[in-house]
Amino acid sequence: MTRQPKSVLTLLFLLFAMMPLPAVSQDEEDTEEEVAEEESGVTDYISMDPPFVTHVGTSGSKPTYLKAAVTLRARSTSTRPALEAHMPRLRHELVMLFGEQTNTDRLTSMEGQVALREEAKQRINAVLEEQQTGESIAGVLFTEFVVQK
Repeated sequence: MTRQPKSVLTLLFLLFAMMPLPAVSQDEEDTEEEVAEEESGVTDYISMDPPFVTHVGTSGSKPTYLKAAVTLRARSTSTRPALEAHMPRLRHELVMLFGEQTNTDRLTSMEGQVALREEAKQRINAVLEEQQTGESIAGVLFTEFVVQK
């Protein structure tokens, strides 16, 4: 009796090829699109010039100032026009965020700066969503960050 492994493998391949594919939900499609965007390698950096300089800390205490140069990271070059169109509002949101910082020791820690960057990203994306731009940023970078007590 002769074995024919190639014909068995061919038969198995045909059986699997004819099986219906599972339906993909909208969330899975969105995730696949996000992965495709990230894999495309497109990164656009948008500088928010001039740097932010604002008073931080609690009122009544010795004045403490924050200077932060901010750059936004986008996954698509189509994000830049939306950011430029809404730059005054985006700068306002960051001035308000920086001014809300009362714990100056937290601003000088890595954890505090990471949390501040994440909050800045959330606020910027909220404005872009509110304005129905269909765009969002991937991150906020502090290219200069100085706390003067």
